[in-house]
Amino acid sequence: MTRLLSLLGLCARAGKLISGEKAVVAAVRGGSAHCVLLDAAAAANATKSVTDACAYRRIPLIRTQENALGIAIGKPGRMAVAVTDPGFAQSLIRLSGQPDA
Repeated sequence: MTRLLSLLGLCARAGKLISGEKAVVAAVRGGSAHCVLLDAAAAANATKSVTDACAYRRIPLIRTQENALGIAIGKPGRMAVAVTDPGFAQSLIRLSGQPDA
């Protein structure tokens, strides 16, 4: 998980992330998200909206440890991020151990 979060921080510094629940759901619906990461501490409503959007559009969803996501991207308190770069997304999916979607 540490390598995944480190790569996520690099992705944030490269400007290839969208953060925040509403912005992430909009990115998924708009087709610019290649994968989504969701913090384990996210509220039930946020979890449902992000999970449903990803399932409908078949976007890979990676869950992280509680409060790790915001710290990794330098914005504590953020519970959802969408990766807009396909290369970063594939690397994150590989590090998470999930099959490609």
